[in-house]
Amino acid sequence: MRSKDRIAYFYDGDAGSVYFGPNHPMKPHRLCMTHHLVLSYDLHKKMEIYRPHKAYPVELAQFHSTDYVEFLHRITPDTQHLFSDELAKYNLGEDCPVFDNLFEFCQIYAGGTIDAACRLNNHLCDIAINWAGGLHHAKKCEASGFCYINDLVLGILELLKCHSRVLYIDIDVHHGDGVEEAFYFTDRVMTVSFHKYGDMFFPGTGDAKEKEKGSFMQ
Repeated sequence: MRSKDRIAYFYDGDAGSVYFGPNHPMKPHRLCMTHHLVLSYDLHKKMEIYRPHKAYPVELAQFHSTDYVEFLHRITPDTQHLFSDELAKYNLGEDCPVFDNLFEFCQIYAGGTIDAACRLNNHLCDIAINWAGGLHHAKKCEASGFCYINDLVLGILELLKCHSRVLYIDIDVHHGDGVEEAFYFTDRVMTVSFHKYGDMFFPGTGDAKEKEKGSFMQ
């Protein structure tokens, strides 16, 4: 990393305060722990720190269906028993539970990725960091794998406003299926995913032999 690199760092402590429920492997409080490490090592002095805006429903609907976004907006732990059909339709349940401040959580992490892409587009930074983002399993009309809103797709859509092509590299242990699916039929986005495959490992996609139809491969 060059000393002149301008680094934009997005953080909102509210994202780390949500609770997916007992025994759920998703632990957003790790975002706060990571931030404390950044402060302890004085890394914040080498970056510009921003609090991301909360993405508006219309921004989320640039990729996700309007009805899905609206459902995430109105569902709460106290009312979910009234919407059993919708919960099944949008794949909310054990893996993707309904918890307090669910929609605000989605707004924060998605807003951070959109803001990061905007700053890159406007040449206001060379590197942008949003630890809260990266929820790559969410689909257009449903949640998946602890992911509700696919901030990565929204960020890429923002980058495509100023760039003819985008390379997306995913180093999560799970296949970045949501991002791949979103851009499956375009040659403007190349996705490269490094992940575990086989033995019924979630999400069960991403065989090394698979190729995009003329668009990209993993």
